Amino acid sequence: MSCFKSKYEAELIANAAYIGTPGKGILAADESTGTIGKRLSSINVENIEENRRNLRELLFTTPGALDCLSGVILFEETLYQKSRDGKPFVDILKEGDKGTVELPGTNGETTTQGLDGLADRCKKYYAAGARFAKWRAVLKIGPNEPSQLAINENANGLARYAVICQENGLSPLWSLRSLLMDHTVSTSAPMLLRGSLLPATRP
Repeated sequence: MSCFKSKYEAELIANAAYIGTPGKGILAADESTGTIGKRLSSINVENIEENRRNLRELLFTTPGALDCLSGVILFEETLYQKSRDGKPFVDILKEGDKGTVELPGTNGETTTQGLDGLADRCKKYYAAGARFAKWRAVLKIGPNEPSQLAINENANGLARYAVICQENGLSPLWSLRSLLMDHTVSTSAPMLLRGSLLPATRP
C-alpha cells in the first residue's frame, strides 16, 4: 500500500482543522444554475448571472454571517465572481464536481462525473483562492439498491477525487447522499454500510 504525501501537507492539515472549528459551519452556496433559478423565480427575478451574483453577494456580506462560517462551498461560476465594488468573493470569504450521470447497468443509480480534467480545475481553483472542494456521491436506496456496482463506482470516485484535490492543495470534502424515496433511516443505514462503503472511501 502506497503512502501518499502532498507537498501541501501542512496547509491541508491547517485548512481541515479550520473547517472543523467548533461552533462554526459550512455554508453550501453551490446551487446549480437551474436550482438557483427556482429560488429566483419564486420571487419573480430573472435567472441571469447578475441576479445570481447579487443573491450570493447578499449571502456573503450579511453582517455577522462570516463569523459563523468556517467555509463556503461555491458553484464554479461564483468562484470567479466579484462584489459590486469589484472585490472577488473569495477575498471576501477567504475561505468541483460536474453533477451526476446515470450508471449503466443499474436501475437508475448514478455516479458523479468530472474526474477527467479535475487536476487542472483544482489548480485553477487553488489559484483563484479556493482551499477546499466538495464531491458528492448520490446513492439510491431500494429493495436491491445500492448495488455493489454503484457502491464500488462511487467509492472509487471519492477516493480518486480526494487524492487529486490533495495533490493540488485543496482539502477534500465528501457529500454522501441518499435519494429521497420510500425508506427510513433504519432501512437505509444498513444499505449505505453494505460493501464497507465508508472505509473504502478513505484516501
